[in-house]
Amino acid sequence: MHEAFKEEDIVNKVGGRFKLSSLIQKRLVALNRGAPALVEMQTKDKLAIVVEEIMQDKIYLDTSGDLRVAAEGSEDMPTDDGPSLADL
Repeated sequence: MHEAFKEEDIVNKVGGRFKLSSLIQKRLVALNRGAPALVEMQTKDKLAIVVEEIMQDKIYLDTSGDLRVAAEGSEDMPTDDGPSLADL
């Protein structure tokens, strides 16, 4: 189990356990489809990468439940989900 899940900080950061689960699932799909990681880490553990992206406020769920990437110095932009399933 990842250490971040032992604390309530990550749950409170995203607004609850359901939202956290949804955000993690959506981001894992994006990473598995080829989207680049938004943090530098010395691991290939995609769950660890997603947790770090959340903790660094790199990703979040918008009000409609869609995954968003927080762009530095500009407006928030939709995430690049990588190639479509048809491309794989």
